Parts: sequence; structure tokens; C-alpha cells
Amino acid sequence: MVNFLYPIAAILSYLIGSLSFTRIITKIFDPGIDLESVDLPASDGGTHRLKTVGATTASIKLGPKVGCTIGIMDILKGLVPVLAFKYFYPDNYYHLAAAVFAVVGHNWPIFYRFKGGAGLSTAYGGFIVIDFVGIVISTLTSLIFGLFVIRDAVVAYLSGLFFMLIWLILFKGDWPHILYGIAINIVFILGFIPEMKDYIKQKREGNVVMNNAMSATPMGRGMLKIMDYFRVKKEQD
Repeated sequence: MVNFLYPIAAILSYLIGSLSFTRIITKIFDPGIDLESVDLPASDGGTHRLKTVGATTASIKLGPKVGCTIGIMDILKGLVPVLAFKYFYPDNYYHLAAAVFAVVGHNWPIFYRFKGGAGLSTAYGGFIVIDFVGIVISTLTSLIFGLFVIRDAVVAYLSGLFFMLIWLILFKGDWPHILYGIAINIVFILGFIPEMKDYIKQKREGNVVMNNAMSATPMGRGMLKIMDYFRVKKEQD
């Protein structure tokens, strides 16, 4: 095992993750948009300013098609470096380091004053390579658990990474994969704390805004349609 490849995998993946396609694509379509001043409508008639800069931000300003394109590119930021290290070093765990640090780069990009997104799409990109069956099962489990057990769209949207960790514990069972699953969850939670703190505050005040954010993403819109079909109560109802 060539240990110096771990920092190389980490640094390269971090730099790739630091590429903010949200900012790059937005500059192409409308250079005048201020992505750090994007507001969502709140249920009390006011607004909620997003604390992260990601595909959701672009969707609000430029529409769902652009947001979906950026989401796919964010997935590729996690997928490509992980796939490369797994292909060239299949008997080592360099790809796991790449998967974690691609998300770190997305959340705290060195090129943009360390202000990025929450890293969900990039985390999924890495997990597609690490265990494709696992990502399908964990995503379906999070939807079922969130929408039909807890009956909360936010739980359905955010719990996929937790179920990925459970999957890795049960079906991988080795410490490198388990530590990877723990690290991904920690990085995601840290990246999402600014939005979650404001969400909790708004929910306590009765001004829930998460459904508005979900409606700006393909995955979120899909979940809202599922909730409508099965008559699952939405948070603002």
C-alpha cells in the first residue's frame, strides 16, 4: 500500500469538489445574479435567505432545468475521482478518501471563500461507485421512513446518508467503509447546520420553509408529488 496516495486522493478530490458549478453556470446565464442573497418565500409571507450555495440556489434563480443540470454535475464531482481511484487501485481504499474530500470541497470550496453547499448530491456521486445497490436501497428506505413512518418530507430528504451508513455496517462490515460512512454523515451535517438551524427556528415560529426549498430540486419535487399522491401531510399544511 502506497500511503502517500491517501493525501493525493484527498487533495485532488478536494480541489475537484471545490469547483462550484452553481457559480460557474450562473455566470454563464446571468453574471449579475448574487448567489449569496437568494431568498425563499416563507409561509408567513416573508422570506428566508439560503445559507448555502448549491443547485437549489441556482434552481430558484434560473429555473429547475438549470438546477437539475448543476445537480448532475455536482454528482459527477463525487463520482469521477472516486471511480478513477477505485479503477486504478481496486485493492486499496484511496477511493474512500476521495469520496469524503470531494464533499468537503463542495461544502467548503477553497476557490470561493469556503462557502459552498451541503454536499448531498456529491456524496451520492461517490456512493454510486462505492456501492450502487446500497444507494438504491438506502434512498428508497429514507423515502419510506420519512414519508410514511415519520411523515416528514425533511426526514425523507436528508436521512439517505444515515441509511447508507447502516447499509455499509451491515453489508460491507469493514472499518474503512464504516469510517467512510461516519465521515460522510459528519461532513454533511456540518455543511447543513446553517440551513438546519434556521429551519428549526422557522418551524418553531410556524414559518416552515423547507417545502419551498424542496420544490426547487428534482428530488424534492418528486417527493412532494409522492406526498400528494399518498395524501401525506406537508409541513405547512
